[in-house]
Amino acid sequence: MRTCTILAMAFLFVFVGVQRFAQADEVKAKVEEMKGEANAKVEEAKGEAKALTEEAKGNKVSGTVERTKGKTKAAGARMKGTAKQLKAKTE
Repeated sequence: MRTCTILAMAFLFVFVGVQRFAQADEVKAKVEEMKGEANAKVEEAKGEAKALTEEAKGNKVSGTVERTKGKTKAAGARMKGTAKQLKAKTE
């Protein structure tokens, strides 16, 4: 009887411990996703600001190029965020 109780308690401690690690990984993954999205928005805003500056100077082509650069960097930041999110989920 005593051995069964000890084994049951040990099993419960292991099960609860594994569940906590799983929850921690989900939180870390969500944080990484949010960081990636925030970085993407920053890069896109930088590109838009540079584009507006160039367009104000009268350089419409340069403005378009800067806007495209910002969108490209934003896409890269989103991909990095997604990669880090997947890595955090698998840890």
